[in-house]
Parts: sequence; structure tokens; C-alpha cells
Amino acid sequence: MSHHTYANENALVDSQWALAHLDDPNVRFVEVDVDTTAYEQSHLPGAAAWNWTSQLADGIRRDIAGREDFSALLSESGIGPDTTIILYGDNNNWFAAWAYWQLKLYGHDDVRILNGGRKYWLDNGLALSVDVPSFVPTGYRLPEADFSLRAFRDDILPRLGDPGLALVDVRSPAEYNGEIIAPPGMSETAQRAGHIPGAASIPWAQTVKEDGTFKDAEDLATLYEARGITPDKDIIAYCRIGERSSHSWFVLHELLGYSRVRNYDGSWTEYGSLIGVPIEKPTPVAAG
Repeated sequence: MSHHTYANENALVDSQWALAHLDDPNVRFVEVDVDTTAYEQSHLPGAAAWNWTSQLADGIRRDIAGREDFSALLSESGIGPDTTIILYGDNNNWFAAWAYWQLKLYGHDDVRILNGGRKYWLDNGLALSVDVPSFVPTGYRLPEADFSLRAFRDDILPRLGDPGLALVDVRSPAEYNGEIIAPPGMSETAQRAGHIPGAASIPWAQTVKEDGTFKDAEDLATLYEARGITPDKDIIAYCRIGERSSHSWFVLHELLGYSRVRNYDGSWTEYGSLIGVPIEKPTPVAAG
């Protein structure tokens, strides 16, 4: 791949493409925000909204949405097997990437992210609506999930210290360093603070430019390679509950085309609560 183009040209669409396809019956735009009230304020005309807290997670099993629930969500959103899904959202497409990763697990291949997300769209004064569209259910039935893009704790624990495994911690430096366990206001937490031994600290938002669009392929490759995250390795990204790390998974797997990249969605809420596993965190320097 040339360093100037993304590996998967279909992973992103730009705002011009989006404007040209707002009325395309084969395209469904879906907004997924951290702030679940943002959609009501305004959204792309015709876009559906998915609530990450209730619709993209199984709160009882602490897992991704199950096949039945996810199939029903797609059906209710007027999405069938041949629909092109364009995801976008606030906070630099953070949760849009989480939805993208889940759709890939369930075998819906024609899914893309709107580059720049909600921020770029609003900043450039593009078409907005407050109307909530209604859709004809499609009866879409997803296949069983394929977890080849998903990592579990047992993919990591036996391989700690293996030079062929590269762990990417995409949380804030304060979380990585063990100063805090979770970002302010977030409820899901862990018993202990720190990071998985050997993980590189590459916060997820470093992949995005000021305007909300992704950095160029060359800059992205440099960002990861500088920290030893190279295409020859088996790469596993993690954060706290797996959403921020799906954004970094998207960058590594879809934009850079690294072939072996998985998202560990158990992430720190699981690892930081396990009994008897090693954790790294810097020793505070005593004042004096």
C-alpha cells in the first residue's frame, strides 16, 4: 500500500459522498453518540439513531449485543443484508467505530464511517434535520458472530512477554499510568489501576485531526510504528470497555491494513479485576 492512501478505500466516506447519498434507498445513515441526546437536537436527514448503552451492549452478560437483539435493531432501522450502512457520531466517531466493529463481527460487510463524524458535519453547516424517520422492518437475520476480530483474556494472559504480541492501550495517559481507574463520570470500573504489562500507550484520539477527520495514512503508520506496533505482529487493542479500542482497531485494521488486529473488549474492566494477574504502573516518586 502507498503511505498516502488507506488500505481499505471503502472504510470511509467523505461528506460530499454523504450529501449525494442522503436519499439513496440502499444507504442507511446511523448516528451513534456518547451523548445520547445529541441526535434529538439535530442529525443527518433520514439517519437512524442507536443507543450504545442499551442497544449495542448486553448489560446482564456484560457483552456485545447478542445476535437476536442486534438482528432486530438492524431490521427496525430498515437495514437488510444489502444495505450500505454509514456510521457517524460525536466525539470523533468514537462509538461509530464500536458499532462498525460489531457489524463486522456479525458479517455485515458493507459498513463505512463518515469521516469527520458529527463534528465536521456541524462545523461545515451541512444538511440537518430534527425529524425522526420511520422505517419498514426488513426481517434481517444475522449469522452467528465470527470472533476472529475479537480478543479474549485467554488470548493475552498466556502470551504476556511474547515479542510477537503487541498490546495497544488506547486509554488516556492517566488511566495507563494508574492515576485513575476510569474517566470522570463513567460507571464501569475495575478493582485496580494500571495497564497490561508490555502494552504501548497510544491514546485513541491521537489518530484524528483537529477537524474530526482521520489523519493521513502516513501519519498514522508513523504514530504506531514509533511505538513498536508494526504489521508483522499480532496486535490487540484495549481500553476500558472496548469502545475506544474499537476506534484504534478501525485505524489499524481498516485504514492501515494491518492483517492481525483484534479488539479486546473485556478491556480494563475485566483485566483490572482479575485475581492474580500482573499489572504494571509507574511507582510514584516520593516528594522530598
